[in-house]
Amino acid sequence: MSSSENIENIPLEGKIISDGLEIAYLDWQATGQVHDNLLVLHPNGFCAGMFDPIARLISENYRVVGVDLRGHGASEEVLDEAALGNDLMASDVLKVMESLRIDAFSILGVSLGGAIAIEIAAMAPEKVKVLMLCEAIAMDFDSRKERAEFLEEKEHPLAVGARRRRSTWSDREEIQNSYGSRKPLDALEPSVLKAYIQWGFVDRGDGQVELACNPETEATIFGSRERYGPPSTFERLSEVKAETHILAGKQTDLGKVWFEQQAKEINTEVNWIQGGHFFFFEDLERSCSLVREFIG
Repeated sequence: MSSSENIENIPLEGKIISDGLEIAYLDWQATGQVHDNLLVLHPNGFCAGMFDPIARLISENYRVVGVDLRGHGASEEVLDEAALGNDLMASDVLKVMESLRIDAFSILGVSLGGAIAIEIAAMAPEKVKVLMLCEAIAMDFDSRKERAEFLEEKEHPLAVGARRRRSTWSDREEIQNSYGSRKPLDALEPSVLKAYIQWGFVDRGDGQVELACNPETEATIFGSRERYGPPSTFERLSEVKAETHILAGKQTDLGKVWFEQQAKEINTEVNWIQGGHFFFFEDLERSCSLVREFIG
């Protein structure tokens, strides 16, 4: 199907093999003759499909590619802590872009996706034009140490929450009613939540639906102190050559110092946006404006 025939701009779906794993991606073809390439990377536990409403709205100016990070969405399940490093995820994503023969692109990364964006920009500086980091999970040693001391080696609270997450539901309507009525997903633009429920759950043979991302995968990424994670990625920031914009929510429940330290590391300022940790997904019109402002 050509982009001119794809009136609704339904994304093309594909998979590659990277490091022995199936890695899935979505490709929203640009509708305009002149366009830029934009790679979008999702938060921990989510999937590329949640960008669908936004990708459709900006398709006149951007070809948008979203990758399901290993262990997420339609990509192959990964439970091994050693195989869930940010560096390995970044390598997967680069292989997707190479398979699509996209040699130059900008990156929009949210939360974990922002961390992977940093890794990609450090690995392949000749390919990345602009980075838009929305609450990227990358922190320096001091803030990570302080956090570890605060937790006193107890399990990370987000990991605890992930392991308690209900994985099987009767249908998508039940998920929509549940997720849409409680924090933090009640703040999402309804179409974004609907897209996540569409792409982030799989249909089972018994008629029920199940989380595509195993809660144990999400928990391991949140809670691991050993995997290649936030402190290592913070160290890569100084290697990034691309124009970089740091964005964070004014009402974020994360430590604002993390984003201030990121900005200081690359000699810039934090762009504080109304909203919480998922501010980018809270208002579609604003999301599109932010992309045009910071990606160009």
